[in-house]
Parts: sequence; structure tokens; C-alpha cells
Amino acid sequence: MIQPPAPAPRIKLRLEYDAPLVLGPGKARLMELVDRLGSISAAGRDMGMSYKRAWSLVEEMNGAFAGPVIQSSRGGSKGGGAELTDLGREVLRHYRNLEQLLHLQGAGDLAALQALMRRPD
Repeated sequence: MIQPPAPAPRIKLRLEYDAPLVLGPGKARLMELVDRLGSISAAGRDMGMSYKRAWSLVEEMNGAFAGPVIQSSRGGSKGGGAELTDLGREVLRHYRNLEQLLHLQGAGDLAALQALMRRPD
């Protein structure tokens, strides 16, 4: 009987700093969605999180970096919105670069670990 291959690993990069900040896939995705959708609440909805939770994550990121990574404007007759700042784009770019580096440079180790995994029966 041929054994099915072990499941391929999913890599989730999580960066923990001494400052009260964890930068991981969720915050990176939130930043991408704010950039695409132009709204913190819309980005949160897309991710299945409450408006309050999305705002809390944005405030955490904005407070941890040298400046805001997401800039927002209040609603009104023209409506509010949000966008990544230049700093936010830089943070997101570096985070995605690190993910790519891990995938590319770690491919051999990932394959070796996968080969050592128990195969499902």
C-alpha cells in the first residue's frame, strides 16, 4: 500500500518584540486589507473580527512603531477611511520579505522535517 505524503507545513512568521507588539500574519493581513479596502472596519469584517478588535490592533501597531502605520480619517459627509502610511508599507514589505526568505532559504530544512514526519495511516 502506498503511503500518502505527510501534509506540507504552513509557515506563520510571528515576530515578538520587547515593546508590546507582536507582528504576525493577522496584523500583516489587516494592513493589506486596509490598504486594499480603504477602511479599518471593512478590513476587520473581511477577517471576521469586530470593529473594536481591528481598531485595537491598529492602535497597537501605530503605538509600537516610530510613527503610524495606518492613518485614518473620521466619517462625515464624504465618509471616513483609512490607508497605510509610507511607514506602514515599509513595515509590511519587510515582513513579507522575511516570510519569503524563510520559505526560500528554509526549503531544504522544511523538506527534511517533512520527510521525518509520521505518515497518516
